[in-house]
Amino acid sequence: MEALVHLAYLVAMLGFVLGLKFLSSPSRAKNGNLIAAGGMALAVIATLVGQFYGVEISILKISLIFGAIIAGYLVGKRMSDRVEMTEMPQLISFFNAMGGGCAMLLAVIESRIDATPPASSLSLLWAGLIIGAASFSGSIVAYRKLSGKQKDKKAAWIMWTSRLLLLVFIAAPILYINGILPQELELLTYALLVLGLVYGVIFVLPIGGADMPVVISLLNSLTGVATALAGILYKNNIMIAGGIFVGAAGVLLTLLMCQAMNRSLFAVIGGKFKASKGPVGEEEEIEIKTTSFGEVATKLAFAQKVAIIPGYGLAVAQAQHLCKQLQSLLENKDTVVHYIIHPVAGRMPGHMNVLLAEADVHYDILKEMDAVNDEMNSYDLAIIIGANDVVNPAAETDEHSPIYGMPIIRAYNCREVVVIKRGMAKGYAGVENKLFGYDNCQLLFADAKDALTGITNELKVL
Repeated sequence: MEALVHLAYLVAMLGFVLGLKFLSSPSRAKNGNLIAAGGMALAVIATLVGQFYGVEISILKISLIFGAIIAGYLVGKRMSDRVEMTEMPQLISFFNAMGGGCAMLLAVIESRIDATPPASSLSLLWAGLIIGAASFSGSIVAYRKLSGKQKDKKAAWIMWTSRLLLLVFIAAPILYINGILPQELELLTYALLVLGLVYGVIFVLPIGGADMPVVISLLNSLTGVATALAGILYKNNIMIAGGIFVGAAGVLLTLLMCQAMNRSLFAVIGGKFKASKGPVGEEEEIEIKTTSFGEVATKLAFAQKVAIIPGYGLAVAQAQHLCKQLQSLLENKDTVVHYIIHPVAGRMPGHMNVLLAEADVHYDILKEMDAVNDEMNSYDLAIIIGANDVVNPAAETDEHSPIYGMPIIRAYNCREVVVIKRGMAKGYAGVENKLFGYDNCQLLFADAKDALTGITNELKVL
């Protein structure tokens, strides 16, 4: 039976690898999710069979196990069915908190079962406990920030407290193992649990809401690490492999997002933007040119190739279906339409891809920024919906700008540009978008849903 369990684990691991591979492509992401979920289901079944095969078990244990599985399925299904696309990052934060909480509870339970574990096991137990607790509470704070219920809090005491806690996390286990601290394993475990929860809170508190995608990915990686440590403790290969996959994927995604914003991970964690490289004077006054629904519709009627650049404003307005209607109208007029996606557009990586997929936008016309940036001048018109810093030319032209060096979509190279905005609010970097002053750029002040409805109606009568 043990051989069959390990064989099932191997198949489950292959499912994880294949699922991650498929997730790298928007057209195969859904299948990737299904494959990875199938691998996880197989791993759970194999674990239960391996634990209970040939062992007499009570009805109570079986009821508790399957009751928990069914309850988790029903709650998770209901939450995922009801959540809006704009709230998807919050849902992921909440689910990630559950993963960290699980790793945390495993460590607590193990400390109650074995009162005198070896030093190596203690190190794994406490590392998993601290990381899991920090991931749990940090994810809850991230959830509250994304929901607008928690503001950023930057204070010197937060920085010093976090450093002090890191010293405690290193010193306390060493002192305990060497017999300097009282040999009360349960007491120290609960103390580290509380301090881990506190650390997770103060770790996320200073970080700006716009940086939450990076934080979510980092916390997800930490949850994976905690799971892998628990797997080593329990000598469970599938927990080790799954934790490593999640941890590695989270780290890579975190670094890629930091690269896409041209910021270091430490700057994100510290809640700081890159300092200016020179003297900063008064902001240059920009002459804004506005347009109307009818004018934009006329431009679209004569355009042969159109780029649509979506941002968080599209998600907030829930206007993806209207965007699809506009796309269909243009394609009926033999106009080529592409959606150009920045890596950090929206609130999390892939947010725009999923949002547009919800409106049945075909994957073939979704273009990554790097794939089309050098040919932006081939587009007759670019329509920017709710994006700001990711199209700001200051990232390439102004060495004093905090976003200088950040890769952007070169919308300014299109023959004409229309930016749909509700107002003149700045992006997350707090800098003015110099694109608005370009000769080929016009602004349409309206909610994304109202703007797309008005443009579509005008285009229908042309």
